[in-house]
Amino acid sequence: MKPKHTVLSTQIRRAFYASLICASWAACGPAAATELIYYPTNPSFGGNPLNGPMLLNSAQAQNKHTDDPDLDRDPFGIQQETPLQTFNDTLQRSILSRVAASATSQIIGGDGMLRPGTIETGDFTISIIDAGGGVLNITTTDKSSGASTSFQVGQ
Repeated sequence: MKPKHTVLSTQIRRAFYASLICASWAACGPAAATELIYYPTNPSFGGNPLNGPMLLNSAQAQNKHTDDPDLDRDPFGIQQETPLQTFNDTLQRSILSRVAASATSQIIGGDGMLRPGTIETGDFTISIIDAGGGVLNITTTDKSSGASTSFQVGQ
């Protein structure tokens, strides 16, 4: 049998905790909820117009870009081109695309298969060699530098 003072102290602790829980529940009171409504902050999206200067100042404080006209490069180190250079590059790509289409039409037969042979353009030599087993080795050589690249395709 347990001593009497241990049983009594356990009962007192239980009564204390029960009264503490009841008091905390009573202090909470009734819970009330309302509908959540979104109010935009940015005046461009319907927010208060008085928020505009605060948002602008915050954006300007975070802006790390400079408007230095002396810089010829952007932050990533890419050379900025003039409109004339951009047009010239586009024109060059267009002409190279037509040359590639012309070369492709010469190396592809009527059945849609590649034909072995050699094609000469102004700057390049394209050699198509049958490696056997349905594999073609295609080598493109730059006439001015002698550099070449090759790859294989299956038919």
